[in-house]
Amino acid sequence: MKELYATTMINEGGRSGTSYAEDQSLSLKIAPPGSKLADVTNPEQLFAAGYSACFNSALDLIKRQKKLKNASTIKVTVKLMEQASFDYVLAVEIEGHIEGLAVEEAQELLEITHTVCPYSKATMGNINVTIKAV
Repeated sequence: MKELYATTMINEGGRSGTSYAEDQSLSLKIAPPGSKLADVTNPEQLFAAGYSACFNSALDLIKRQKKLKNASTIKVTVKLMEQASFDYVLAVEIEGHIEGLAVEEAQELLEITHTVCPYSKATMGNINVTIKAV
């Protein structure tokens, strides 16, 4: 296997702290979900941002294979769920729109993308992921 890229983030303070890149290229204030503080994020937002970007890039690959140039938008919702006391899991909802395609055609491309996207591969069998064309 050939490594294409690696990155490192460091966290101090958990959900009430700071996460920063080892090379100092990025620094983020972290707060618990639902915090009404300015200029903060949380792990769920970061995961949703990464997943949506990765999924849309994987979709671009599938569209190129099918010789489609239609623009696409991917919306990822990450939910922090409590199964039982002190037992937390994530759930993900992916909504995708591909300009000019029928919902059925878009759904088929999204399902194929789910088998290609590295985030989808990482979550497969680990968390509940639903995919819906809109």
